[in-house]
Amino acid sequence: MITDVIRSLYRYNAWANAQILDAAARLTREQLLAPGGASFDSVRDTLVHTLGAQWLYLERWQGRSPRSMPGPAEFADLLAVRARWDEIERATAAFVAALTEARIAAVVEYENFEGQRWAYPLWQQMIHQVNHATQHRSEAAMLLTRHGHSPGWLDYLYFVDVQAPAR
Repeated sequence: MITDVIRSLYRYNAWANAQILDAAARLTREQLLAPGGASFDSVRDTLVHTLGAQWLYLERWQGRSPRSMPGPAEFADLLAVRARWDEIERATAAFVAALTEARIAAVVEYENFEGQRWAYPLWQQMIHQVNHATQHRSEAAMLLTRHGHSPGWLDYLYFVDVQAPAR
């Protein structure tokens, strides 16, 4: 069932996000904010974008179309990032737990920031959101590794192996 696949992907997503946040916790404030040349430059900015996109899609799936995402200036430090992300992870887990096959197959419409209407089946949007997070976690991992704090392996099958009882 597609709901089982989605639930597995979202368990992986939460685990991988935690790996990145744990590695980021070892950074100094200067390292957290240092320019690094990724899509969103600093580790903090990359993390904020990633959590913002997860929040944005969760809002869309619940029939809301926010007009903007949270910005880096809203997060003074990693504790603020982690606190907000923990809220988003709890809300995401509750949403995923309640999914049915019918709900996940349904088309969800939303309006993007430019006011354009988009519509895709929920399962496609959910896979997109996890894939998007993977891209930006990879960028954060590169920046973290440059600072000497690699998050380690973030591959899905590695997650499957370390989470064996949850299979």
